[in-house]
This record gives sequence, structure tokens and C-alpha cells, in this order.
Amino acid sequence: MPGRHDTFRALLAAGLVIAGTAVGGQRHPDLQGYWTNDSYVPLERPEEARGKEFFTPAEAQAFLKSRVDRLNAQARTDIHYDDALWQAENYVKQAQMRTSIIYDPPDGRLPPLSDAGRRLEAVRAQARTGVGAADNVQARTLAERCIAWGNVGPPMLPPAYNANFQIMQTPDHVVIRHEMMHDVRLIPIGGPAAPGRAVQQQAGISRGRWEGDTLVVETTNFTSKTNFRGSPQSSRQDIFSSETMRVVERFRLTGPDTIDYRFTVEDPSVWTRSWSGEAPLRRFEGPIYEYGCHEGNYGVANILRAARMAEANGQAVDSPVPFNRFAPK
Repeated sequence: MPGRHDTFRALLAAGLVIAGTAVGGQRHPDLQGYWTNDSYVPLERPEEARGKEFFTPAEAQAFLKSRVDRLNAQARTDIHYDDALWQAENYVKQAQMRTSIIYDPPDGRLPPLSDAGRRLEAVRAQARTGVGAADNVQARTLAERCIAWGNVGPPMLPPAYNANFQIMQTPDHVVIRHEMMHDVRLIPIGGPAAPGRAVQQQAGISRGRWEGDTLVVETTNFTSKTNFRGSPQSSRQDIFSSETMRVVERFRLTGPDTIDYRFTVEDPSVWTRSWSGEAPLRRFEGPIYEYGCHEGNYGVANILRAARMAEANGQAVDSPVPFNRFAPK
């Protein structure tokens, strides 16, 4: 059975790169190119910006500078990567006016868990009982294991670095090829409906349509293991959904180098209401390169090795979740 990369190669062979597309005789905007959603804007509005949806231009520049300064202020004793190098890009980071990606609910925060959502959270908490953060490789995050970051979405939330992807399109498909973890989303346009709920994928199953000049992508058929993993500097790593989640994304070309990207997430099995966000996309000069994560992934082996050494020295390794050095203070 052909996989997603086989389908991707077939689309390329069929002449994927074309200027704009026509569906039903109507031409639609050409979204093709290299894009980034690189941003320091947090998923949820921080307490210091309570009641403030937008920065002033001066505040936006000051916020950006504070985050760049933090990036460049890595302590010499912080033995890890040189963050200022591995999180840098060949384009300049830009200030953005929103104080949070979420704009609905109006407070810029995730809605409360529903009764069903609290029950699911209790089940997940129970499942973690007695499992150490470094007991085995399966206890580590999918990102550390080079399987998936979650930034691919949907919705697409900016990761800490390599927030880059390529969009290609034909009259009957849109393809979004992410740099990290080199995931490819194949979005049929105007094709058959998604299969029954018994067919599930980590990133759901997407179907697209054009509403005027806006590409609308609706995704269902998620799994209960799907989590949203934007940048750990500005997002949360503990947000999970259920099989009933539905995500609607809207891509609207607002200029030669900008796309207005908005999304709405609804899952009554988790939240009391839907929530919506905006993460602008801007064009940059490609190409993007392979994210060779598995090659040289010494991190997981060293984490487990260090945990075994700590245990041998009588130290407890009992953190309930993997330590996240990028977590917001």
C-alpha cells in the first residue's frame, strides 16, 4: 500500500508546481512557496497582558527584543546547544501585534475543560502513576524520540526553531511539506468526505475546499494521543484532544509575501467551547533542508544513561513528566 511519501512523489511527477489553480473553471490564489510562522507570540495571553489583545508598535518591538535578548543570554554553565545558533534562521525575526495566538475566547486563554475533559485528564494522570520520566524510551516525548513535534498540527503552531514549510498545489491537492519533522500533509481539494471515525491518524485526516479566495481545510479523525506542541518557549506541552476533535483552518493570501492563517478547534469531549487563533505566515527564500533528527540523536540514550547512573548513586528519578528547560518561567 503506497505511503504518504509515495503519493507526494507521484504528485511531483504529475507536475505539481504550477502558477495558481483552477477548480470548476475558477482560478484561485497561488499559495505556493516557502513560508514561516516563526514567532515569539505565546499560545495563551500572559497575565501581564490581561485584557490587552494587541501591543502598540513600541510594545511589540520591546517584546521581541526581550525574547531575542533572552535567547542570546544563555549561561555558559547551561551545557546544551548554543541556542543563539541552532534557533537562528537566515531571516530576521519580526515583531507581531497580537499578545497571544488565541483570540477567541476574548481573554486569549484556552477554555475550561468540560466534564468529559476532566475525566480524560484523570485517566491520563492515572496512567502516568508509577512511571518515571526516564524509565524507558517510551516515557520520553515524541519529539525527543524524533517521531513528531506536533507543530505540524493541525492547527499549525510555531515551534521553537525550523518553523519553515513549503506549500505546493494543484487543482485537486494542496501539499504542505514541513521542515520539522519533515512531515508532509496531503490535502485533497473537493474530494470525497473523510472516512468513518474508526480510521484515525495522529494529525487527523484533512479535506480542503475553496471559499472565494480562502482555502478552507477541515480536519477530523484524530486520535486521543494527539497533542499540540508549539514552541515550548511560548506554548504548552500538556494539551491533548480526543477522537471527536475538529479543526478548521483558513489560508488567505493577503499580499505577495503574507498569508493570514486562522484556525478554530472544537472538541466537546475536552473543552467547554471552541477556541480560535491566528498565526501569520510570511514568505522567505528557500529551500528547506532535511531535518536529520534520528542521525546523531544522542539525547535519548544519554537521558536514559544519566537516569540509570543517578539511580545507581541512590538518587530518585521520579519527575512525572520530562524536564522542559524551555518552559515559560
